[in-house]
Amino acid sequence: MLGFILKRLGLALLVALTVSFISFCLLYLSGDPATAIAGEGASAQDIQTIREFYGFDRPMLVQYADWLWNAAHFNFGQSYYFKLPVADLISSRLGVTMHLGLTAIVFALLVAVPLGVLAAKRPNSLTDKLALFISVAGQAMPSFWFALVLISVFSIDLGWLPASGAKTWQHFILPTIVLGYYAMPAIMRLTRAGMLEVLSSDYIRTARAKGSSEWRVLFTHALRNAIIPVVSLSAVQMGFMLGGSIVVESVFALPGAGLLAWESITRNDLPTVQALILLFSMFYIVFTLLADIMNAWLDPRMRTS
Repeated sequence: MLGFILKRLGLALLVALTVSFISFCLLYLSGDPATAIAGEGASAQDIQTIREFYGFDRPMLVQYADWLWNAAHFNFGQSYYFKLPVADLISSRLGVTMHLGLTAIVFALLVAVPLGVLAAKRPNSLTDKLALFISVAGQAMPSFWFALVLISVFSIDLGWLPASGAKTWQHFILPTIVLGYYAMPAIMRLTRAGMLEVLSSDYIRTARAKGSSEWRVLFTHALRNAIIPVVSLSAVQMGFMLGGSIVVESVFALPGAGLLAWESITRNDLPTVQALILLFSMFYIVFTLLADIMNAWLDPRMRTS
């Protein structure tokens, strides 16, 4: 198991370096950062002064090496717009995004996995059709439209929940439902497909022949094998929720890292954008690594494959 973890960890570090280099290059190839900082109407002399001040006139590989060294020491420079250290700026916003992402994935799993199991237990039943309806609706419904509907009903009409802000846990209920509902269809379909395949296996028939209860067969014997691809998918969905919650945070005015990313992009705040891209990439890499380790624990065959 230790060898498997070390191998996956080395691969994760390699992916992280590759992603950081590509994202760094793409940001510079998209345009001259000195021109973006100077703004419209700036003279050529002003742009050249800014280029020399921030070191944009150096070779790109030298700039990347300096940035990577500083990033390894959690020094991402100073925000061009907010005039604050980027590390402090992100740390002040990251808690909201982490809270929202964790509650959303827990909500999605608590609803999607049991519903997928029940749908597989009774194919073509009312439960199965309900699961199919939720899956199709979740994929077809834009998240911003769903968020506006919930705000209109539960905040404006009924007055039960706040529409914006992040002061109390009630402020996270509607954003959690919106963000978690987006991940539910894929998790539910994968759980249903895996359970349908596992329930036709010989060891399931043996467990039933031994007198095991149906709930024990479903959630102890069958779900342990069917849940393996769901773990990998949940890791990807968790990375998306932490890195792609810009729309939800914007609609509900949540001061998180997603909203900070949108603000930084629109204001050409290059150091903040670079740090957030690296951070969001790390989310995907770390959660994928944890999913591989958990799958190897659930299925020992993966350690030697």
